[in-house]
Amino acid sequence: MNDLLAGLGEALRLILTLDAELIEITLRSLRVTLSALAVACAIGLPLGGALAVWRFRQRRFVIATMNALIALPPVVVGLVVYLLLSRSGPLGVLGLLFTPAAMIVAQVVIITPLVASIAHQALRDLWAVYHDLLISMNATRWQRIATLLIDGRRALLTAALAGFGRAIGEVGAIMIVGGNIDGATRVLTTAIALETGRGDFALAIGLGVVLIGLSLTVSWASHWIMRTERRGTW
Repeated sequence: MNDLLAGLGEALRLILTLDAELIEITLRSLRVTLSALAVACAIGLPLGGALAVWRFRQRRFVIATMNALIALPPVVVGLVVYLLLSRSGPLGVLGLLFTPAAMIVAQVVIITPLVASIAHQALRDLWAVYHDLLISMNATRWQRIATLLIDGRRALLTAALAGFGRAIGEVGAIMIVGGNIDGATRVLTTAIALETGRGDFALAIGLGVVLIGLSLTVSWASHWIMRTERRGTW
């Protein structure tokens, strides 16, 4: 209980004093996570729409595989990305290992199946509503997908938020490929793991409070934007 209270006090102190290290780590966490989320959404949302609209022989197999990849262990993803980006790996010449770029790659692999799966579930139901209308209008496949993505944007926000939550809280994969280097690849989750290992539970809890607050802030902001859109004020 004392450690919890000390952690809350440390979190308050770090926030009120605008601690330079905390700001640096937080901004890096946001930069890595939002970059990975943008790439994952660029891949996952159209993929979810395509699987909702297109009918092909291996469609069920692709959907089942995509859903199975949601449970892919992050440490395994980190290991595979590490081997690909290491000096002896096929992508070693890029020199990305132990950089934020490597962390982004790992997070993209982890969250893309999640974003695509949630998008597919939402757009599949929407396609059942729009099917006859879009077919009668002779819309192309890409036009159908674009229509679903636009009209289903509120449901797709849930997919994006789920991806953000998964990415911002990830530690295993980014620890492996990022190395938790101070001033370079240290983010909130890896900093929490480091301080816990050192026995500095107050600072670890403080960083955890900041991480939770950051996640809640992004979620609230997203819902506020969508509520504002529904009211037609922008």
